[in-house]
Amino acid sequence: MGRHGWNSGARRWRLTALLGVSAAALALLVTLLNTLPSDGGSTAGTTRDGDKVHGTPITPPETPEPEVGWGFTHTQFSADTGNDTATERVQGLLEQQSLPQIQHIMGWGAGNPEPSEGRYDFSEMDSRVDFVRRSGGTPVVTLCCSPDWMKGGKSGADNTNWSQAALETAPDPAHFKDFAALAATVAKRYPDVRHFIVWNEFKGFWNDAEARWDYEGYTKLYNLVYKALKKVNEDIMVGGPYLVMDSVDPRQQHDASTTVKGTWGAMDQRVLDAFDYWNTHKAGADFVVVDGSSYTKDDDLLPDEFAATDKFTAVGEWVRARTHDLPLWWAEYYVEPADGNDERKGWSETHRVAVQAAGLIAMARGGATSGFYWNPEKEKGSDCPGCLWTPTAGAGGGTALPMFDLLSRFSTEFLPGTTYKTVSVAPDDAPDVRVLATDRTVLVVNTLDRSISAEVDGKRFDMKAYDVKWLTR
Repeated sequence: MGRHGWNSGARRWRLTALLGVSAAALALLVTLLNTLPSDGGSTAGTTRDGDKVHGTPITPPETPEPEVGWGFTHTQFSADTGNDTATERVQGLLEQQSLPQIQHIMGWGAGNPEPSEGRYDFSEMDSRVDFVRRSGGTPVVTLCCSPDWMKGGKSGADNTNWSQAALETAPDPAHFKDFAALAATVAKRYPDVRHFIVWNEFKGFWNDAEARWDYEGYTKLYNLVYKALKKVNEDIMVGGPYLVMDSVDPRQQHDASTTVKGTWGAMDQRVLDAFDYWNTHKAGADFVVVDGSSYTKDDDLLPDEFAATDKFTAVGEWVRARTHDLPLWWAEYYVEPADGNDERKGWSETHRVAVQAAGLIAMARGGATSGFYWNPEKEKGSDCPGCLWTPTAGAGGGTALPMFDLLSRFSTEFLPGTTYKTVSVAPDDAPDVRVLATDRTVLVVNTLDRSISAEVDGKRFDMKAYDVKWLTR
């Protein structure tokens, strides 16, 4: 699904002044030796000790839990760079919430981690991990994507192909063990990271000959990575398969599941087959990861944008029934179709937040205990639809936006292990609201583009169009 955006390849180099003629000459000689053309490409900016512990790791729990709660994923632009005042403002927001945060090892803000075999460059990954540590979040690493030399491209720091097609290419089977070794290197470098997701959306794992997912190939890679990570530290939590849970129009005959369906559509049977294969043949898993949108592959919101979120509940129930109640994570979730530029800016922010709230409710009802909002952060400017905070390029940036308020409150109120309660909703109001409740809190969403008066949990109150209210019990 082409929705992510990817690292443009722009690098954040820091130039250091050299003191003395001898030092300058030596540096020049080293640079020339490292950048001379060769079969392996340039090794500039790389090091051999990729597994050396970076920075000051936070102290993880003695026994990490497989559930981390509700958080977000860092994308190409995030708050680890920008104006210091703005980045510190975001850091302060996150420190109050302790939101779990995902970072990929290559792309979406991170450079090529191993441009040549045995030569590493974690400079941008280090920056992201440092930010997660400073902001008090639980760090989660997605092991995607792979260096060029593992997938038929060229080696060298100067040869990384940052096109979307290249980034979304899977490692060649001959390099699966090399990718697993890279995963182990990452785990050693950041020993406070105890949660790893293997790959992203089956990127590159498609069987053209049979028009289905190459679940055999993915599962082989997953198992090698799983074993490599457990060898580093048995307490590391590993999960997959991070499949896109695609759905189609329920009237569609080809590829539509006859069993997992609803008014929101029908699951693509090829996805269910891929999941079942991984689930049967996996070496192990501490949690299970899926990804998907409430709308169909044709961008249809069936029967409407709020009812379409029922898909998250149906998928969650189906997955958990097959994984013996392994903790369920949504690595990504989408409720608003993208435009031709892969952006979601057609709705008002009030509308967007309301449907996102309905989506979170639906995931929780389906048994999910962890979910990650894909933060569509911009590099600069003030207009940032769906973003968690304003861009951090200027001193005035880094201000919380409505989506941050929703996500942070949801994360606080509905922690892993939460027991959900049933609350009363007046019969006439039931079709118009979405509700999630504990013994302390009730979240209510108005699904209509008009004001209503609703009675929930014995209380009557007014709600504006697409209002999201939090009630205390």
